[in-house]
Amino acid sequence: MIDDFGVAETPKDISYYASMMFMSFSISQAMTVMYWGRLSDRIGRRPVLIVGLIGTLAVSILFGVCKTFTMALLVRLAAGVFAGNAAVMKSAMAEIADDTNRSRMMALLPLTWNFGSMVGSGMGGIFSNPVTQLPGLFGNSKLFAYFPYLLPCLMGSTIAAFGLVTGLFNFKETLIKPNQPSQEEVVGSTEETPLLAQSAVTSVAPVKQNSIKSLLTPLVLRVMITNAFMCLAYTMCDQLYPIFAATDPRDGGLGLDPRSIGLSLGVEGIVVVYIQLMVYPRLERKYGVLYCYRRGLSFAIPYLISMPFLSMIAYHVQNQAVTSATSVLIEMVVMWIILMSLMTMRITSSVMAFTSINMMITNMAPTRADLGFMNGTQQLAMSVVRIFAPIVSGSLWSWSIKHSLPFPFNSHLVWTLSAVLIAIVLKLSYRIPDSVNKFAADQPKPIVNAEESDDE
Repeated sequence: MIDDFGVAETPKDISYYASMMFMSFSISQAMTVMYWGRLSDRIGRRPVLIVGLIGTLAVSILFGVCKTFTMALLVRLAAGVFAGNAAVMKSAMAEIADDTNRSRMMALLPLTWNFGSMVGSGMGGIFSNPVTQLPGLFGNSKLFAYFPYLLPCLMGSTIAAFGLVTGLFNFKETLIKPNQPSQEEVVGSTEETPLLAQSAVTSVAPVKQNSIKSLLTPLVLRVMITNAFMCLAYTMCDQLYPIFAATDPRDGGLGLDPRSIGLSLGVEGIVVVYIQLMVYPRLERKYGVLYCYRRGLSFAIPYLISMPFLSMIAYHVQNQAVTSATSVLIEMVVMWIILMSLMTMRITSSVMAFTSINMMITNMAPTRADLGFMNGTQQLAMSVVRIFAPIVSGSLWSWSIKHSLPFPFNSHLVWTLSAVLIAIVLKLSYRIPDSVNKFAADQPKPIVNAEESDDE
């Protein structure tokens, strides 16, 4: 899409403009996500989620009809404004769950995110420019000939519309305010229900929101810092992968076409369901969320170090075109087996790390009335990181493939840097106490002296 806009002087400059596109979303999200989180603490989760879905539906369609880089950049900025749902939904899920099912419930959020990212990326690669890629179905379409990237955006907006309808008719408010009548209890009243019974009113005691200063304890800041570094490493490589996969093997890439890139991302959607629903909840119940966080980080390092070496196989395949078709096919199969194995490691690491950090942030909220702020703060930290990560990875990638420098300053640079960041986060994670394994909002609040450390 960036290439079609004609803003990049050379193919090697595409990553720079693609990074700007990614960065624009994160800038506007960082400026608004705290507002959405705190607003949901006051007016409820449902209205904020509905507004976010309406905005997502609109900008999804608009992005597909962009004909210039500037227009696309503005639409992505608008998309970030409505991206507060990422933080608000974490609060809603935490309020629905209890100690018996919290790990499985919270695992649904990164499941939908990872599944959507994998399948959505696949849809973007497979259904973009359908007149050329799918001539049997769309070869005569004047609409998709003029707007070659509209079809996958329409498919995405359809999914957003389904979420909007579901939210309007099936999603009930999860934030129960003090002394607010519970919907289930009022509806369940019968002739035998005492008129003055307390069951018509929730037993939630009045809870006052804590001040921002009291919420940002040393422990919370420590976890937020590890979260920011982790997000930086993952975002750099996640944004780089499509560019790396499309880059010519002579420049350190894989030389894949858009459809192959989409398939390489889309197939991971199958893997993420099993890991998220079956593997992670069992590990979390047995070992705790902190253990899962550390194991997830440890999976990322070999994936990051190994991925750029695939370019050597792709380069060999490219230079073996004159040999037998069987030899080329065998090498291609080997490359795809290794690629899918590494992508499986990537999704396993991402699932365990991000699910765990979500649960740790939620577990550290002292009361349910502070969930919106805590999750909003986490999303803010991630959004700020995502402002810089794409431009850093894109710029470093362009620089590294333009210069003939030795390892690790060649095409391995971004991958190696990300592996180092993950190693730092893994080391920092051993300074996080086991108290993050429990949901603090439901734990008895001990009386402590003012002199005691907030970290405790």
